[in-house]
Amino acid sequence: MPVDFPNSLWANTAPERTPSAPLSGTEETDVAVIGAGFTGLSAAIEVRRRGHAVTLLEGKAAGWGASGRNNGQVIPILTSAEPDTWVSRYGDAGKRMVHLIGNSGDVLFDLVREFDMQAEAEQTGWFQPVHSPGRIKLAQKRVEAWQRFGFPAELKTPEECATILGTDFWHGGMLNPTGGHINPLALAREMARIAEHLGAVIHEESPAMSFERIGHEWVITTPKGKLKARALILASNAYTGELAPRLAPRIARSVVPVLSWQMATEPVGDNLSQKILPGRQAVSDTRGDLRFFRYDARNRLITGGAVIGSFDVANRVRKKAAQRLGEAFPDLGVPEMTHVWSGYIGMNWDRFPRVHKLGPDAWAWIGCNGRGVALGTSLGRELARAVTGQPEDELALPVTDPTPFPMHGIVRRVAPTYLAWLKRQDHKEINL
Repeated sequence: MPVDFPNSLWANTAPERTPSAPLSGTEETDVAVIGAGFTGLSAAIEVRRRGHAVTLLEGKAAGWGASGRNNGQVIPILTSAEPDTWVSRYGDAGKRMVHLIGNSGDVLFDLVREFDMQAEAEQTGWFQPVHSPGRIKLAQKRVEAWQRFGFPAELKTPEECATILGTDFWHGGMLNPTGGHINPLALAREMARIAEHLGAVIHEESPAMSFERIGHEWVITTPKGKLKARALILASNAYTGELAPRLAPRIARSVVPVLSWQMATEPVGDNLSQKILPGRQAVSDTRGDLRFFRYDARNRLITGGAVIGSFDVANRVRKKAAQRLGEAFPDLGVPEMTHVWSGYIGMNWDRFPRVHKLGPDAWAWIGCNGRGVALGTSLGRELARAVTGQPEDELALPVTDPTPFPMHGIVRRVAPTYLAWLKRQDHKEINL
């Protein structure tokens, strides 16, 4: 039976993919990858480029998880993990991580161009407008920090911001021209196609139930088979504990999977699209209760949001996001949403991604914190280099031990109420 995807715009527009056969029996490979999202697929491509055999196990279908459900914004910075803090926390490895993050937009778009992937890719830039006048200082600090590391961040005045967005609803902000947006499910399926073209083996509907080190190899068990490998990359992120709770419980409990809601408007007419966001940048503002949007290839605005509570969530978040677009862009009015869907993102307490060594030639990372499109693609490439001979002191892999949340189940249930605190903070000016 075909795998069910959410009724998203991406599922209706991405190139079709014929699922690969599930793993059956016992197979051997050099590198095993668990998870066919951006990280796992990027890793598989890089492993093949470096001349090693690779087999990728996916519990559902390529792009089924967060990689195929997100907003599609390619953002070459992180939520609040600032570059100087990476260096102070992790030294040289942190400095290499800063450069990996700062280059992550170019890495993704270069990969798309190299293989002519049909993923609706537009490297039009990523813009972070500030939602209160005082927060222009935050944008200035971020611009200066990224410029110190050699990246092309730009500070925009309120007037320039109004030109970029077509509204004076925001107060200036930071522009990174290396960002942009893609159709995420299309990108995942195209990455799977390229990985297979290069010689990678992909088994879908093959959830990894467990892995263990036996002798000099890793053995991964699925419902119908086993995969033996010299090296292992765990690339399941927020879904690590969703399909197989015993797969890597300490890592799974080190993040809180939070539902992220996305939606799409009807196509915006040319008269309005030439005024609203005419440069077609991806936009995410400085609120904790985030406002974010961008166009797709059909001139639909792709936006989203969050609400507190579990009652009638899809309709409530649809109404909230539509009203917010109408508030920011009065000429648009309150738009109708044609598609509404959701998926998990992996959040942790300080919003720093974590890289873990699982044992000899075995790696994982987790904690995208809503920035997984560009970051996951770059980290997949880096993890592939780690398991194919690149010295660790040359890699952007600041290693830590997993730190599970105490009472993870309770934390997971109450996490949505964090939104109320974020909304209160949004009304306060910050001291910098």
